Amino acid sequence: MISSVIQSLSWPEIRSSLWNSGYARMGRILVRAQCEELRSLYSDASLFRSRIDMERYRFGRGEYQYFANPLPAIVAELREKLYRFLAQAANEWMSALRIKADFPADLASFLRQCHRRGQKRPTPLLLRYKQGDYNCLHQDVYGDVVFPLQVIFALSKPDDEFTGGELLLVEQRPRAQSIGHVIRMEQGEAVVITTRYRPVKGSRGYYRTNFRHGVSEVLSGERYTLGIVFHDAA
Repeated sequence: MISSVIQSLSWPEIRSSLWNSGYARMGRILVRAQCEELRSLYSDASLFRSRIDMERYRFGRGEYQYFANPLPAIVAELREKLYRFLAQAANEWMSALRIKADFPADLASFLRQCHRRGQKRPTPLLLRYKQGDYNCLHQDVYGDVVFPLQVIFALSKPDDEFTGGELLLVEQRPRAQSIGHVIRMEQGEAVVITTRYRPVKGSRGYYRTNFRHGVSEVLSGERYTLGIVFHDAA
């Protein structure tokens, strides 16, 4: 089912938005039952390789856990299927920026590249925020090999299960002030964002603008998010 939903997405519009804005709303990919299934995994410590208390590391407030291998079936399928549709855009971005990169058409081949560089730890993660929690602006870079796109899924229902907690994106442009984006995500919705920069067309070709992302303060309730990062960590 997930495979057919991903295949039916408006990929030309998604790629266009990525080129124009550095992110793209993908629409609702997960149904409520799938969101609840993913949220229920958080309490099973055997599924995760590490847990991060964000306040301890001054990343914000709240916590998240990185899945261990083997990934849960739904997480593995999302990672594999989404990668197949995003690899072409990733290669086009690197070509526009004249950065040497070759992202294979399938995830397994790409992960072998990661592993050859010592990046062997899986990076998909579940994040949990309670009232007063937030995530500071950051980039998810875990080694030398970095896939330039990642996907964020909202697993909780805004206004019903939490308030606040919007996705924040900040784009830093050379010799100009930064641009901020605030994205309110519906339950089951996915947004693909740049991992750290995107190409922008200038008078002398393409140049890069740097991106960071975070989450605004959760004002009430509890908010869960699934993050699909495609490169593994060192």
